[in-house]
Amino acid sequence: MTIDLELPGWLSRVGVFDLETTGVDVTVDRIVTAHVGVLDAKGHQIAARSWLADPGVPIPDGAAAVHGISTEHARRDGRVAREVVEEVTESLRALFAQGVPVVAYNASYDFSLLTHECLRHGIRPLDSPGPIIDPLVIDKAVDRYRKGKRTLEVVAAHYSVPLDGAHEAAADAIAAGRVAQAIARAFPLAATAHELHTQQIGWARTQAESLTEYFIRIGRLDPEEALDGAWPVRDAPA
Repeated sequence: MTIDLELPGWLSRVGVFDLETTGVDVTVDRIVTAHVGVLDAKGHQIAARSWLADPGVPIPDGAAAVHGISTEHARRDGRVAREVVEEVTESLRALFAQGVPVVAYNASYDFSLLTHECLRHGIRPLDSPGPIIDPLVIDKAVDRYRKGKRTLEVVAAHYSVPLDGAHEAAADAIAAGRVAQAIARAFPLAATAHELHTQQIGWARTQAESLTEYFIRIGRLDPEEALDGAWPVRDAPA
């Protein structure tokens, strides 16, 4: 991947955010670990905070195998879930209030799950969070026909971004931020983070529609089903 464009000014100081959780259902699964940080123009982390929560429910073996946190570990060393959810939310709220864009890979997962956690614990959710930068949505839009998977590990390798300790919240958050910066050096992006945020809303919807059509064609979804393309927070179930 040739990287030779000048980094946009709005990516010279960027927040990064990632969650590791009990599963993949944003409506019912819980936060286990979280990371919120800030990167400079060179991708160096200049501020950071990480959390380990006791989610209050057992952590399935499959999830523990991904992020390495067992139920026993979380119960022994994790903090009260409500405190973690509130602190993560306020850290993100502070970044947005400062006008700092926040990078999250597959942002609709992390921000949707955080929203449901807030509602579960009686915490005020983020109101229309943004600007958010989602390297997954952007990469699919700017390099649409590239073959292969689009996991963070694969995309980071494509843009020559090191990722040590994949599925660890801090490592994934930092790598996502650096991938966003690498994409911006490889492809011309919007003039502002807010403009890019708006573009991603449309891109995510179009990408979900395309994937829905493919899944119906191969029999993975029924014809009346559809993937939720809402971004960065998925629509609440009816």
